[in-house]
Amino acid sequence: MHPAVERLTELVPAPGPRRSRDWPTAEQELGTPVPADYRQLIETYGGGVFDETIWLLDPACPDDDYNLLAATSERDEVLANLWQTEPVPDQFQTAGARVIPWAYVEASGAYLYWLAQPGQQSNEWTVTLNEGRGPQWEHHDTQCASFLLAVLTGLAATQHFPHLPNRPAPVRLQRRHPGVTPQTDRREAPARLDLPTADAAER
Repeated sequence: MHPAVERLTELVPAPGPRRSRDWPTAEQELGTPVPADYRQLIETYGGGVFDETIWLLDPACPDDDYNLLAATSERDEVLANLWQTEPVPDQFQTAGARVIPWAYVEASGAYLYWLAQPGQQSNEWTVTLNEGRGPQWEHHDTQCASFLLAVLTGLAATQHFPHLPNRPAPVRLQRRHPGVTPQTDRREAPARLDLPTADAAER
């Protein structure tokens, strides 16, 4: 298991048994393999929101707002239109560079993306954050699981999550779709788990 995912499971216990996904189909539709740490996050937690802030996008989510594939298609269109009138950030100007969303920041319009440069394997992708309601892009030279862990533990070098970690309140995971199946009722109230804080986990 990726070290950051393993550490996350100490802070945020998995809500149930691991659930695989149809990764070959998802990756075919996405047009690329996804990083191993992201696979492990999804198979451990499914799609859901950490600390009422970071929504993890899941290729199996029945709600398009939180579905990796639907979000990728939507963001590709939004950014293509945006960059017809605004300059493309320098780090995306390399031919073949691509940004792919993997998480959404609650109530902000911000997205967390992978920055996939040509010639890179997916496990080499890094994280970039777009503030959503402005032109700022913030790059982090780390993988998605490591960035998520850093945000939840207050170690991320970013101004975008000033309220995290939310101590002494517990780190919480709210699952958007507990069953993670297409038959899940979208109107069902999400499961809410009260989970130990990092401080408690370290004791």
